[in-house]
Amino acid sequence: MEKKYEELVSKIGEYVGGKDNVDFFTHCVTRLRFNVKDQSLVKKEDIEKLSGVLGVQWQNGQLQVIIGQAVNDVYQEICKTYGFNEGGEVSADTQTKEKKKVTFGGVINGILNGISGSLSPSIPALIGCGMIQVLLIIATSLGMDQTSGTYLLLYYVGQAGFYFLPVIVCGNAAKKFGANQGLGMVVGGMLIFPDFIAAVGNGLDFLGIPVYNASYTSTIFPAILCAWVMAPIEKFFAKYSPTMLRSILEPVCTLLIMVPLAYCLLAPAGAFLGNYISNAVIWLYNTLGFVGVAVLAAVMPFLIMTGMHSAFVPYLLQMFATVGYEPIFFTALVISNIDQGISSLAVALKTKNKTLKSTALSCAITAVIGGVTEPAMYGVNLRYKKAMAGAMIGSCIAGAFAGLVHVYIYAFAGASSIVALPCFVSPEGNNVIMMVIAILIGIIATFIATFILYRDEDAQ
Repeated sequence: MEKKYEELVSKIGEYVGGKDNVDFFTHCVTRLRFNVKDQSLVKKEDIEKLSGVLGVQWQNGQLQVIIGQAVNDVYQEICKTYGFNEGGEVSADTQTKEKKKVTFGGVINGILNGISGSLSPSIPALIGCGMIQVLLIIATSLGMDQTSGTYLLLYYVGQAGFYFLPVIVCGNAAKKFGANQGLGMVVGGMLIFPDFIAAVGNGLDFLGIPVYNASYTSTIFPAILCAWVMAPIEKFFAKYSPTMLRSILEPVCTLLIMVPLAYCLLAPAGAFLGNYISNAVIWLYNTLGFVGVAVLAAVMPFLIMTGMHSAFVPYLLQMFATVGYEPIFFTALVISNIDQGISSLAVALKTKNKTLKSTALSCAITAVIGGVTEPAMYGVNLRYKKAMAGAMIGSCIAGAFAGLVHVYIYAFAGASSIVALPCFVSPEGNNVIMMVIAILIGIIATFIATFILYRDEDAQ
């Protein structure tokens, strides 16, 4: 165990009520996420005091522990220490069997958790592939030969994560829903099998049932729907197959049932859903224009506080995989995160309180460089509300400019801060320049607004 995580890892299990109190454990880009059986057993205040914890909050019944960019390292250590299954899932025999009252909010939360759990493990792969594509754009602009072996091999790698996205997502989704991950990957793979893609255009049917003519490469919703339906089918055959034949009947029967369901119903439905989401956002962007980006940048801190920013992940992956860029969310997020740090910096430079000065300065660096805004939000800007107002004013102005000049992001940002700037590099070349200008506008507007609005009396 790494020494810097020793206290956190050794205490986290105790403070969440023990392993037996955990139904599901995973992580996103900056947070550990615990689904627990009994919330009263969780010692939230004690977790907040642990070294390495930037914040703790409940969101829709889920305990979220904010770690920052080191979240995966902490997550892996916790899995090893407490014996969580690979990927962080709690084994089925420790999960609660208690029936819970079904509510609309619970259903929505379950859907979002299911989608998030299916997509979160895919994000590192897409960040890596997306950044390779960005590097190729830069290399091409510097004169790299696009027919060279080096370029072609890197191009294959950059495209692979998106082309084979149904395989990656369906495997992770199967794991999330309690099905065999290998079978999930097979179902995802059969949607993008090259011969199927070539043949479906000429008309296919299964026992007389027509197969919808669609391409499922670079899609996510068909894979998630297929894995969700496959899970109970596999469990059915696992339960009722004779023990001696289970190893054969379970996978064979599951796949046979999934063939008509996937090809004729689920995959087409998922494709329609993904296309409608992408088209709806583009329509909204074209309709609202710069206003939409400005408003989203201004209210982004509150989306992060409530965890609602995670609901954008399916949309983001769908846009990158199908359209190749994303016009609203990441632009607003990067601007907002940097401005949270700049507002905290303004407080640090203006306050005469030495403790607040030190705290605000460290929070500013964490937000601007690392893209982790919770320390700045909870420790400074929300605590002294005029600082938050200053950040929102600056983000709104910067977002409006970015929307006016149509700034797009071309790769999934690993950290939504200044280090994400390479993701805004475009084949046309001026997109990243416009984003830099938008960020500078936000920095200047935020600093001036916060410096004017904030008073040390607010800290009394």
